[in-house]
Amino acid sequence: MKVAVNLTWLTPGRVGGSEEYLTRQLLGVDASAFEVDLYAERAFGPAHPDLVDRFGFRPMPVAGNRATRILLEHTWLAMQARGADAIHHGGGTMPVAVGPSGAASVLTVHDLQYLRHPEYFSAARRRYLAAMVPRSVRRADVVTVPSTFVRDHLCEVFDVDVDRVVVVPHGVPPVAVPGPERIAAARARYGVHERPYVVYPAITHPHKGHGLLVRMLDHLDDDTMLVLIGGSGSAEAALASVIEASSQRERVVRPGRVPHADRDALLADADALLFPSEFEGFGAPVVEAMALDTPVVCSSADALVEVVGDAGVVVDEPDGAAWARAVDEVRRTRTELVVRGRRRRERFTIEASGAAIASAYRKAAS
Repeated sequence: MKVAVNLTWLTPGRVGGSEEYLTRQLLGVDASAFEVDLYAERAFGPAHPDLVDRFGFRPMPVAGNRATRILLEHTWLAMQARGADAIHHGGGTMPVAVGPSGAASVLTVHDLQYLRHPEYFSAARRRYLAAMVPRSVRRADVVTVPSTFVRDHLCEVFDVDVDRVVVVPHGVPPVAVPGPERIAAARARYGVHERPYVVYPAITHPHKGHGLLVRMLDHLDDDTMLVLIGGSGSAEAALASVIEASSQRERVVRPGRVPHADRDALLADADALLFPSEFEGFGAPVVEAMALDTPVVCSSADALVEVVGDAGVVVDEPDGAAWARAVDEVRRTRTELVVRGRRRRERFTIEASGAAIASAYRKAAS
């Protein structure tokens, strides 16, 4: 079966979790059963050499802004993908011209945050999504989503038959727990040294709730550090202001994006991964923490509750004191939570994610 994967929307290193979601599920696809061609920016190649080695790679003739990408979807992609049995559009929308005649269409919708929290989107972005997402969902043969929460939300909003929607969970690859030397080096590199700390890996988007964790420090013991890793989003300046105004600002470490090896080392030795986001389609860092035997504290956002199950502590209130109490709770119950986390993460393997997207391809083309 020939599958064309439309990744023209993906600028490596800029789109956060959706990039990892798509690339990891593709790694799980059986290359002997599917002939896959990836259509993406030229920069995708060096960013994901494992996928480029595994499948065909068709770099875009030019890189550009959103308008350029949309133009290439309607022209270059449509021409290049002729002969495909299915086209997988991974960015939540499909071009108005779906693709070559006879090709089935698979659409990945990561979430419907623009409907739940429109205040976090520009007026132009809201108009674009309001016009394109419903149209794309209606035209797709199969829609894939990362969680049952997103599936149910999508079916309710757009009156979609649930049989057209396939849940493709995030796949988290096996990871070796870093050794003491690597952990000590990461601690020293980011100024944590021997102090206890909690960590939150997330781009500073407004819905992520970084400021809540800064306020949490007022209610936590006097020694624990807060390590905030991840790229800069639209709430970066607001977070900087919150940190500057806090009496606990000396306990906040904000290194931004860090290498994967350092990220794993920091996660592995943290007292807990904290995830206060008010809205998620999945929440992959929760599973990544479980894979490193790190307890999880998360908000009561529907998708996070679905993913964490009984393997973490869920906090209902956006209140710093409540989050401090949750940190104390995971410290008391760490051994039990680690065991539960190991069991829970087995639901979210690369193989399970790859098998789910493969079933969506077959379903669309049948």
